[in-house]
Amino acid sequence: MPDVGEGLSEADVLQWYVEPGDKVHDGMIVCEVETAKAVVELPIPYEGLVHEIRCAAGATVAIGAVIITVDTAPQDGSPPAAPPVSETALPSSPEPEPHEALLVGYGVMNSSTKRRPRRPRAEQPTHPEAAAAQAKPPVRKLARDLGVDLGRVVPSGSSGVITREDVHAAARTEPPVRGEPAPTSASGERRVPVKGVRKATAEAMVASAFTAPHVTEFTSVDVTRTVTLVQRLRQDPDFARLRVTPLLLVAKAFLAAVRRFPEINASWDEAAQEIVLKERVHLGIAAATPRGLLVPNIKDAHAKTLRQLAEALEQLVTTARAGKTPPADLSGGTVTITNLGVFGVDTGTPILNPGEAAILAVGAIKSLPWVHKGKVKPRQVLTLALSVDHRLVDGELGSRVLAATAEILEHPKRLITWA
Repeated sequence: MPDVGEGLSEADVLQWYVEPGDKVHDGMIVCEVETAKAVVELPIPYEGLVHEIRCAAGATVAIGAVIITVDTAPQDGSPPAAPPVSETALPSSPEPEPHEALLVGYGVMNSSTKRRPRRPRAEQPTHPEAAAAQAKPPVRKLARDLGVDLGRVVPSGSSGVITREDVHAAARTEPPVRGEPAPTSASGERRVPVKGVRKATAEAMVASAFTAPHVTEFTSVDVTRTVTLVQRLRQDPDFARLRVTPLLLVAKAFLAAVRRFPEINASWDEAAQEIVLKERVHLGIAAATPRGLLVPNIKDAHAKTLRQLAEALEQLVTTARAGKTPPADLSGGTVTITNLGVFGVDTGTPILNPGEAAILAVGAIKSLPWVHKGKVKPRQVLTLALSVDHRLVDGELGSRVLAATAEILEHPKRLITWA
């Protein structure tokens, strides 16, 4: 099992695309694994016949453990006998047999292969554990959304292809794969093992909440002009085919505020007892996905134009929902935005991502009575909440950042004068 992320010690095998006896070639994707940060497809850097699969789908495997072996020089060209698949991952393995190569990392040495072509349908395995290879991308997405393990779905399509109807049928007869809840007991309880993203999120939030002293400030702002600007941008040819939402303007306003008060773009170095000021802003966007909460970040968000920021936001959300966010995009964030408004919530008290000094919660935009130019009128109102690490962000700095963000959203023309 290669190290597919930063500082990760294990990964869960989601599904295999091959079985013992199958031919593989350099760069071919052989399995899909889930780490605490992302779902990753693993290529194999060898050519030959699969000799043994050493862990079943669903097993948690330590980084460095052998998960598959390949006979790179079969003597007679015939597939080797298929050993049984282990139910659990092995922490270590014996020395490989002669001519046997081990998948130990991503690197593909002495090869020009960049990405393997998809296997022809006739070569695809048809056993349940490799069934995901027989499902088209929309069907795989449906399975993720419904929490169905494709390895347990019985295909009904031609050549063993899994259909949407197969997934819906499985959803009615099996518990969701997300957390693998056990059947309800006589006491009316269910226990859900905490794995993958949920486990990592829980550990990170506990560490953050009990390490960084949180302070949260709130403000409500008239964003009628911002809502009007969003509507105009949607009609602008420069933003054609882009998803323009109020979150785009909130992100741009927050970035402008961070630029004006750069001390908030920082982290706390506990070992050195120092404040580390960051010159680059990697803006995290909390995204709810079928795998749990992910916070991918937009690298160098401070340097992007409004259109570039819109493109980055759209790509970030699309990739996160598809479960294909690369591990690099899930690390290195400096400040974060979490959008609670999509759930109809006014605001909240967000918990900081470890290593960051500020997180902005964005509530729902609602039409409320508001005093505007001396008269009470219906206006579009938004509530913002900013949580900060009080070790390095005092009340004044946090207040100024929050107030500056609100000022721009009330008067979005400030984006021009503050640029």
